[in-house]
Amino acid sequence: MSEDTPVPEQDTPVPDGPPVRPPRKRGRTTLLIACAAVLGVLAGAGAGYQIQYDRPETPLPPLAQHKLAQPKGAAPAAKPLTAAEDTLVTSDGDLRKLLIKRPKGAKDLDGQTGNDHWMSLYEYADTFDEPDHMFGELNGNDFRRAAVSVWRTGGYATTTTTEVRLIQFRDESGTYTDDMLDGQQGYMAEKKYAGNTGSAIPGAFDGRVWVYSKPWTKAGYLPLYTARALARKGTVMMDIWVNSERPIKKSTMMSLAERQWERL
Repeated sequence: MSEDTPVPEQDTPVPDGPPVRPPRKRGRTTLLIACAAVLGVLAGAGAGYQIQYDRPETPLPPLAQHKLAQPKGAAPAAKPLTAAEDTLVTSDGDLRKLLIKRPKGAKDLDGQTGNDHWMSLYEYADTFDEPDHMFGELNGNDFRRAAVSVWRTGGYATTTTTEVRLIQFRDESGTYTDDMLDGQQGYMAEKKYAGNTGSAIPGAFDGRVWVYSKPWTKAGYLPLYTARALARKGTVMMDIWVNSERPIKKSTMMSLAERQWERL
């Protein structure tokens, strides 16, 4: 066969058997089967409830106690609480009676009424660095009343003044007494004030005593030493200030704070 002779074309072989089809998608069929299964479960549950509904009621077994005992007549009158048990004695009684008694020989300050008197909201706010702000703050947080006792002891160059305040809030819509105590204690460790963390008052959960690390000094005046005690009992906050021309012992201030706390 020469090179110019064309080669005959060959037919493509045809496979035996039927043609192969692509696999059918199962998404819709599977969904229909799942729906049918759910409907079958619901139909079975409904039939079960219907059978139970058609059955006659089965009485429950009798109670172990057939009849409850009923008291006859009115209940006996409650025994009155003692002063130690009744917390309203502290919160609603005469707050001045809870003030610690001043020591023997103590004298009134000039211009002060001395022991056991009331302090108005204006007077109390005026004891702060920003009286206008504190007046609005106290008035807006249900300030109720304040009782105070002030006295002085010692003589020239040894004068010591003590002021005990019992401040009460209503605390009807919140617990401002707790907030007030936290606010006052929060700045005491700063150098401008006590300059230390103070000491806990025994028996008072959040009460503390501070003796200022440094006295207050000013040209022409004797150094002034300061100590403070803060604690809270219910809606009453106790705030004790002692200023003296001689150093104040922590034990002296702690004793004063403990005695006032016990009266609360």
